[in-house]
Amino acid sequence: MSPLHLIAGVLMCAPLVAHAQPVVVTEHVRSELLVHAPDGVAPGKPLWLGLSIEHQPHWHTYWMNPGDSGLPTTLSWTLPTGVQAGDIQWPTPRQLPFGPLLNYGYDDRVLLPVALSLPEHFDGDLDVKLRADWLVCKDICVPETGAFSLHVPATTAISTHAALFDAAAAQAPRVLADAVATGRIDGQGLVVDIDGLPAELATSELQFFAEVGGVIDHAAKVAQQWTGHRWTARVPLSAQRSESPATLPAVLVVPGQARGVRVAVAVAQWTAGTAPPAAASGALPVDVARPASVSLLLALGLALLGGALLNLMPCVFPVLSLKVLDFAEPGQDQRARIHGGLAYSAGVIVSFVALAALLIALRAGGEQFGWGFQLQSPTFVAVLAALFTLIGLNLAGVFEFAGILPSRIATLRASHPTLDHALTGALAVAVASPCTGPFMGVALGVALTLPTLQALMVFAALGLGMALPYLLLSLAPALVARLPRPGAWMLRIKVLMAFPMFGTVIWLLWVLGLQVGMNGVAGMMAVLLALAFAAWVIGAVDFGRGERIGFGTAAAILLVATCAWALPGIRASTEAPTTASASARWQAWSPAAQAEARARGRAVFVDFTAAWCITCQFNKRNALADTDVLRAFDQLGVVLLRADWTRRDPDIAGELTRLGRSGVPVYAFYPALAQAPELLPEILRVADLQRALNRPSTPVDGPLSTAQEGSPR
Repeated sequence: MSPLHLIAGVLMCAPLVAHAQPVVVTEHVRSELLVHAPDGVAPGKPLWLGLSIEHQPHWHTYWMNPGDSGLPTTLSWTLPTGVQAGDIQWPTPRQLPFGPLLNYGYDDRVLLPVALSLPEHFDGDLDVKLRADWLVCKDICVPETGAFSLHVPATTAISTHAALFDAAAAQAPRVLADAVATGRIDGQGLVVDIDGLPAELATSELQFFAEVGGVIDHAAKVAQQWTGHRWTARVPLSAQRSESPATLPAVLVVPGQARGVRVAVAVAQWTAGTAPPAAASGALPVDVARPASVSLLLALGLALLGGALLNLMPCVFPVLSLKVLDFAEPGQDQRARIHGGLAYSAGVIVSFVALAALLIALRAGGEQFGWGFQLQSPTFVAVLAALFTLIGLNLAGVFEFAGILPSRIATLRASHPTLDHALTGALAVAVASPCTGPFMGVALGVALTLPTLQALMVFAALGLGMALPYLLLSLAPALVARLPRPGAWMLRIKVLMAFPMFGTVIWLLWVLGLQVGMNGVAGMMAVLLALAFAAWVIGAVDFGRGERIGFGTAAAILLVATCAWALPGIRASTEAPTTASASARWQAWSPAAQAEARARGRAVFVDFTAAWCITCQFNKRNALADTDVLRAFDQLGVVLLRADWTRRDPDIAGELTRLGRSGVPVYAFYPALAQAPELLPEILRVADLQRALNRPSTPVDGPLSTAQEGSPR
């Protein structure tokens, strides 16, 4: 098999961008980007774009609030400078019951129209690109993506699809400007009173579609009655309610009709007996902790120490253990070891600085990213899994990397072994970056508040700290002399090191499963199987020329075909179950949930975690699972919230920034009487939790009395 066969196959597994076109057809839908410009393309003229989705029988996609499950369709536009796209003008949905669940969405054919506005001096044709993501479901759900492009000539009036756009406008909920809608909490229900509804709705039983998710129990029956033209309904609230909007927009529909009416329900207060305005807005009702005033010199020291301790984290061990074996390689002199240590250190430091520069640039552009952000990408996780599989197979003796590298690179590698050391340093950073060890949290939080140059200095110190143990070992001949003499044990150790690599692959597949679901994991496992077969073909020494060509061609075709089949499922992000729902004791974190608990006078403990954070998983199975700790949480009435950052979440990223942190794990404990949280160590101990819980400001149970609220901490 030619070395280029495997390289071509691996490149096929890199992120793909589908050829953009106005129509995308899958097994479940036919989607098309349409335009409606009855007066041509000019400023001030009506101009609409729309995504038309034709579903196969019994398949459906979702409304802006999908209900109990599902995901809304999202549209991401690339438009000429100054051209603005509005929000989707969602047609009135219909109810989609599924067992005990109730969802909202569309079947048959639906058009999602979007109005475009042109700048005053716009002149010329209009080129549009769209990336659309939708979840299409029947008995199973399939996340799909379409890339569309459209060229709209400026001088031509386009009304080919006028009937479709007119039908979509006729199905959009009618806004009732004169209607007055109010809501109040009654136990576990939201009582809604609406005056001013159209006469044709009077006496009809109405369906209530809340536009905001995480508020109502969608499948529960809505008790309702008419008093003249006033409609009163008691809408059951969700037992897992996570939102408390001051205004709840909703659509009312007569069953069987294609068009509803839209009202805005003003909710006076969300907590009976209390008026928590902060909870309604989602803001915190207390002062939020700010990063401590730490000098640059102290931040550099903390970063250096934190980087050194990072070597003790399990995420770094598989790579670092390979570097230690380098010292026992026969034929190496001290000069070669020093060069290797310096190259590895340079690879670590440069990679840390490059990753930090990308993070700082993204945050400067308004993105809410934190440390370890790359592992929030399913594609990056999949590429890492493939890389570690190849490394494990190499260590197990299945093949040699020299067999898959082009001759020029192989010659360069042989003549410049320092390149291997530098690339190993970069690999160590890729694997270590999700971890946040002791002292790193403060250093990283401070770094992202400093000017760019100083921030990069902190990250460089972090890289130096991580590389320091290996660098010192390379500079100490006396320590190297203590290693056993080269021999057969080295081969056994090398093969043994393959198993931590395969263990890392298992962890990465678990992370991928939480991001894209089991279908994505199954696809990735098929890719890894094809990759292993290709590696075996490369490493086979007893193949004749004809056999090698035949097996090599088959391996390349299998790898490319498997990647093409699996990539859509790997790249898509779904609402797969995450660690936040692992225990009934824990609730999913949101700004509203935290604010509401604080407004009730309850102590709150927030676990900022992610599936790709090994330190988080260690703490979750040890200190946070301790029986005495859990009993203390229950006895003290502490509200336990888990902020799962496995997938990108700007709310969690923003909260971490307010806490002076940029990565996970972070453990924030809000005593009932405190105005700012106490941040616990990254390596969590039972003693740390018990000390925090034993503070006198934690209430025994229930909300605080008025006298308690005024007490000092």
